[in-house]
Amino acid sequence: MARLIRKRETLLFLIIVVMIAIFSTRAADFATPENLAGIFNDTSILIILALAQMTVILTKSIDLSVAANLAFTGMAIAMMNAAYPDLPLVVLIIAAIVIGACLGAINGFLVWALEIPPIVVTLGTLTIYRGMAFVLSGGAWVNAHQMTPVFLSVPRTPILGLPVLGWVGIVIVLLMYVLLRYTQFGRSAYATGGNPTAAVYAGIDTGWTKFLAFVLSGALAGLASYLWVSRYAVAYVDIANGFELDSVAACVIGGISIAGGVGSVAGTVLGALFLGVIKNALPVIGISPFTQMAISGTVIILAVAFNARRERNRGRIILRDRAAAEIRTEAAA
Repeated sequence: MARLIRKRETLLFLIIVVMIAIFSTRAADFATPENLAGIFNDTSILIILALAQMTVILTKSIDLSVAANLAFTGMAIAMMNAAYPDLPLVVLIIAAIVIGACLGAINGFLVWALEIPPIVVTLGTLTIYRGMAFVLSGGAWVNAHQMTPVFLSVPRTPILGLPVLGWVGIVIVLLMYVLLRYTQFGRSAYATGGNPTAAVYAGIDTGWTKFLAFVLSGALAGLASYLWVSRYAVAYVDIANGFELDSVAACVIGGISIAGGVGSVAGTVLGALFLGVIKNALPVIGISPFTQMAISGTVIILAVAFNARRERNRGRIILRDRAAAEIRTEAAA
């Protein structure tokens, strides 16, 4: 039992349960199944973006343009829907995924082929993609009355008590779990971030792996763009502003190592849900937005400190085990 509690995911899950119990003492309806389903639904887009970010971080990179990708792609498909209302919804969704993947491929190419540091590349494309959204729209908004009913209604349609948006989040979680755990790409991503030198000797193309990680991140951002625009029934240049930092925060809180090669899908999902519970609960109990930002920042710093301490301890255990092995070898000799 003690070993199970020491696992990061189990501990984070227990913290979320305790938080819900505490917040429910201030708001009686907070812990109801309907409200918890609503929190998960509201957090589904962040979960998808956090999984996109996780994929890149595993390869020892970072994608600061993920929210800007969402903004540009969301503006593009909203304008397509407004200009061509007869286009089938599936075509718009595929277009969103393809556009997002292309923007991710630009990041991946610059990191892979030109060997520019990922933080520099994505910091630049963050601004470029936001600027592209402004140029594309001329600074104008695309509002609900310009979008078709089908475009707006599908993610909101409830199935078994949960909107389609929430079910899409669940499907993406399952797909990412299978991809990262059971495929060659998943193993390559962990190896590329965990020990790039050993990965190269093992025959892994670390540059290509990073490129694919950025493409996947962009594709997920493209999918999230449709979900965002239809969920909130509006598209404008600054949508999802700041969500790149939320996606990084969800990963860090969930135990994803910024140094690469360490982390799990379950941890990322729980990290996003942790932020989702906080963002839904603090306004209910009367906490100001500025205090919310301070609390979120404090949580991120504590999570990073916890991750760093855990990795140091892991290193000490390895050294201690190696020393013990050497002693046993000398004794046997």
